[in-house]
Amino acid sequence: MIEQQTFNNRYRLDHPLGEGGMARVYLGIDTLLRRRVAIKVLREQYAADEEFVRRFYQEAESAAKLSHPNIVNTYDVGREGDLYYIVMELVDGPSLAEILAADGKLPEPVAIDYTVQICTGLAYAHRQGLLHRDIKPANVLVTKDDVVKLSDFGIARAVTQHTMALTTPGLVMGSIYYISPEQAQGHELREASDLYSVGVVLYQMLTGELPFTGDSPVTVALKQISDPVPTIDTQKYGVSPALAAIVNRLLQKSPEHRFGSASEVASALREARERPSIAAYRIQDDAPARVSPLELPPRRSKMPDRRWREEERRRHAGANAAILVIALVAAVVVGFWLLGRPLPDFGGSTIAVGNYIGETDVQAEQQLSNAGLGTRIFHSSSNTVALAHVIRQNPAPGTIVAKSAVVELFISNGLPTLGLRDVRGFSEGDAERILREDKFIVRIFQRYDNAAKGSVVDQHPAPGARVREGSSITLVVSEGPQPTQIPNFVGMPVDRAQALAAHLGITLDSSQQVAIPGEPGNTIASQDPAPGGSIAHGGVVHVAVNMFSNASAAPIAGGTVVPNVVGATYANALQTLEQAGFTVSIQFSIQQDANGSIIGEQPQGGAQAPSGSRIAVTLSVPGEVPDTDGLSVDQARALLQAAGYSVESLRYTTEGAGGRVVGTDPIAGTSLVPGGSVVLVVNAQ
Repeated sequence: MIEQQTFNNRYRLDHPLGEGGMARVYLGIDTLLRRRVAIKVLREQYAADEEFVRRFYQEAESAAKLSHPNIVNTYDVGREGDLYYIVMELVDGPSLAEILAADGKLPEPVAIDYTVQICTGLAYAHRQGLLHRDIKPANVLVTKDDVVKLSDFGIARAVTQHTMALTTPGLVMGSIYYISPEQAQGHELREASDLYSVGVVLYQMLTGELPFTGDSPVTVALKQISDPVPTIDTQKYGVSPALAAIVNRLLQKSPEHRFGSASEVASALREARERPSIAAYRIQDDAPARVSPLELPPRRSKMPDRRWREEERRRHAGANAAILVIALVAAVVVGFWLLGRPLPDFGGSTIAVGNYIGETDVQAEQQLSNAGLGTRIFHSSSNTVALAHVIRQNPAPGTIVAKSAVVELFISNGLPTLGLRDVRGFSEGDAERILREDKFIVRIFQRYDNAAKGSVVDQHPAPGARVREGSSITLVVSEGPQPTQIPNFVGMPVDRAQALAAHLGITLDSSQQVAIPGEPGNTIASQDPAPGGSIAHGGVVHVAVNMFSNASAAPIAGGTVVPNVVGATYANALQTLEQAGFTVSIQFSIQQDANGSIIGEQPQGGAQAPSGSRIAVTLSVPGEVPDTDGLSVDQARALLQAAGYSVESLRYTTEGAGGRVVGTDPIAGTSLVPGGSVVLVVNAQ
């Protein structure tokens, strides 16, 4: 296992994508350029063969020079220890083999389109002097925009030098169905050998079957060499005669009887699509291995000598006319070459196709109309091209075509659409994860709701709607029930205060009792939290109930007089109240003056309250971090406490005086909500 290994301190292998007889392919990351790549790693048994490795390097480096839209780019080739690897473009899409496995066969227009793209890439490679030698569906990748890319140029030649001699399962069977007769016999290969393989792939796309099959690689190879050229039953498979004739010519045993180039195949396919009957006639007429009805031998004449002379005269006349035409054309070419002028367009019957890729459909159609060309529109979803813009075109830009020819435009429908899943009731985290996996952008909107806090209560668009990938989905997430503003319960009778609290959805804790002379009995004497603030639904407000009876003037049993701490510092007030047997809760009030001192107390000083009950005091604070520079740690802690802050931790430094505070985090003067905490920065010497 070599996952997570990094090659050349740059290419990190992630996980396997697939494997073949000669190599394994991994998903990788180019850590320098920060892009995903495919990394093909040669199997160990071939790494020990020096001649194989030499060819591997040579062909991979040649493939790296190929740069074409229909060829998978090869970025790098190298070695890491005993492992040899090729770094290639990562194509986001299935192979043609996977498509055929799922669909069986393809519609004729799709098969033509894919084959034209295969031939376009092959034509470019052939012009660079590189044969593929392993054309098969597994080496044809199709992006989500239906762009076909040829792969495995890097090791094709190195592999096929050894293919027929190898017997390891998987090495021969993967390609033997697609190799040409001359390749099966070990003869020298030319461009026509790749075209034979294209014919097998096209045959399979149209019929869902292979032209030659057998029980063993040797059987298949022998059939490739000696069996008759297969023909496609046009009635059975619904294939046009023109296209069947193209396949037949591609599968001719002799390379000379196939097409002359990949570009010629692409042109024939376009013509078959536009004019099926004419294309069929021409291709059949060019295929010497087949006898079409148009090529039947003439009947024998009753006067053979005369007939022979007449035919001889016609032959000579035709030859003389041909020679004259060739001489005239040669003279015109030489003349214009000597004068440095471009050759004329006799009759102005042809035109170069423009580049419409990236244009809007309206712009492209207008330009084609102005050029005198027809338009055929196809629509397709696209991950990369904007809605209503041209993804690709056929023929390619720069192709010379007859005026009035038809140019196919593939127009983007935008990103694919998906049915939006229902994530209502999910937690915010789970809903967001699910939608991001579906390639949506998630936006969160929060609102108060009686549903559990953090749960999704609504989504827009609604569940089930068809939405394009990359669209924004808004999730409405509950913040829980809306907080309630705390009313002033002080002075209310206990039963009225209880009823109001129940109506507001809060709980009133009236267990604490105090005795305040001069105030009505059984009324609320104080509350904590103070009025005016907010409290969550179901929150608790602690109140002290005045149990002093004017009639009896009797104090509370076990009651203690509450000390008056208004005006005292927080530290002194805390000490005084705790020594009297009370617990203390603190509230803060940001004031301009009296900072650090108590400005309010509930119950008030002088009242009676049970020992251990809570006394709520209000501390005046400035609302910002005080300056503690130069103080000792204890002094700084007391100053911060008086300002309403606690010390979170100490951070040591070598700056400042030994053992003294040199600052805070946040720094002095920073606005900070009372009740927060700060870090003290202290000299460590």
